[in-house]
Amino acid sequence: MTTDTVTGSDYGNLVRTHLTRVEQHNAAALDDVAELVLAAVEADGILLTAGAGHSLAAVAETFYRAGGLACVRPVYHPELLPMHGAISSTSAERRSGLAGEVLRESGLAPHDVLFVFSTSGVNYYPVELAQEAANRGCPVVGVTSVASSAQAPRRAGATLAEVSTVVLDNLVPPGDSTYPVDAPVTAAISTLATTFLWNLLMVRLIDKAAESGVRLPLWRSANVEGGDAANADLLRHYQTRIPQLG
Repeated sequence: MTTDTVTGSDYGNLVRTHLTRVEQHNAAALDDVAELVLAAVEADGILLTAGAGHSLAAVAETFYRAGGLACVRPVYHPELLPMHGAISSTSAERRSGLAGEVLRESGLAPHDVLFVFSTSGVNYYPVELAQEAANRGCPVVGVTSVASSAQAPRRAGATLAEVSTVVLDNLVPPGDSTYPVDAPVTAAISTLATTFLWNLLMVRLIDKAAESGVRLPLWRSANVEGGDAANADLLRHYQTRIPQLG
């Protein structure tokens, strides 16, 4: 075995190296996104978060999460969830028109921000979400992999990165798998990298909000003493605009 061979016991280092690259690569873009989010919060706007397939894991991470923003509305359709049908979920995100149908019910406004999570960034659903939001004057944050998009079929004629206001690149390699390094077949890294990007954004928001005197609407855990009481005002404020809080 050569000294540079990566074995299973080194997998944690491989992941940490990737996340370090993600943090360094996106430093400036994260600052830009934090400014967009702070502006939305100050305008009493909503962050809409959308994805398809396994990118819905990122949407779940943004919504009703202890320590997370209360002004988040998840945007999705049951057909996009693999647990409701794996093959049909793939077909749904490749179908033109579904994004427009979903956004029509979302209440999207120019003072909101739309986050679209899609590592491949080439299917109709994520691309049309971004295009539709841009047409309405709403800024779009595309959380994607530019490298993956470059090698994937351009089904929608453009990529998510090309039609987003700001791009957060999770640097996921084409195919998502990372192990073994020489011929990867397992250990997808997109969920880890995307969640890390979201949390990097959250810590920037905390710091920037403190500097500018903006109060962030943050959830408390419902499983700690006083959590329900702390969340009650947030529920009253956002529930009419975020029906998923019901």
